[in-house]
Amino acid sequence: MSKIQVKTYQVPYDGSEVSLAVEERGEGRPFLLLHGGAGPASMARLAGLLAERRHARAFTPTHPGFARTARPEALKSVKGLARVYAGLLEELGVSGVTVVGNSVGGWIACELALLAPPQVTGVVLVGAAGIEVPGHQIPDVSKLTLEQVMSLSYYDPQPFRVDPTKLTEEQRAAAASNRAALQVYAPQMTDPTLAARLSEIRLPVLAISGEADRVVPAEYGRAFAAAIPGARFELLARTGHVPQVETPELLLDAIWNYLGDST
Repeated sequence: MSKIQVKTYQVPYDGSEVSLAVEERGEGRPFLLLHGGAGPASMARLAGLLAERRHARAFTPTHPGFARTARPEALKSVKGLARVYAGLLEELGVSGVTVVGNSVGGWIACELALLAPPQVTGVVLVGAAGIEVPGHQIPDVSKLTLEQVMSLSYYDPQPFRVDPTKLTEEQRAAAASNRAALQVYAPQMTDPTLAARLSEIRLPVLAISGEADRVVPAEYGRAFAAAIPGARFELLARTGHVPQVETPELLLDAIWNYLGDST
């Protein structure tokens, strides 16, 4: 098992600083993994696989406000988070970074790509939100029960079901902070201006969707790929909204094969 280091970085933002907790694993090709509403723990398996099975170094930050971390009042948008991560990449001093974002993390990855930081050389969108797709609406998960969210998120939710009565107080508090932070950054899960701006992205992009994703349906992945010049789309079989949790090896292979094709 790869060694995990947890570091805190102070990143400049709007004349102040944002404190970022970042898990770091492995050595080699760098990856920035941006989690969705499920929180940073949802990226742990993919980060471990990158470190253990590929010559890769995985950075997994916690979006401020998630997992009971502090969020500056001024930081309250996806665009703001993208600026913070551009600053983090400068602090890390790495180059040739592939950004992998799931759900709202994919939206952040798009905004980061539009900022075009020199450290980033590719982007992988996994069940990415942020755009509007006619006829396909992202459900408001804040109004759903945990069981309903699980049913929508997985091809087979059974192995991942959680008994809410057995959660610790710490787990309950972390989940509540995740929901609250998501509502601050992305209350609607879409930005009406994003789709038109995607044509400005000049980085290699792979858009991945799970065939059973009922949170952000595969039509979104296809729409992202169609709107970004040169982007590709890949559909993962027997997979829902969080392939990094449900089918991480399948996701790892899709990412690595794409990187091999695009370099």
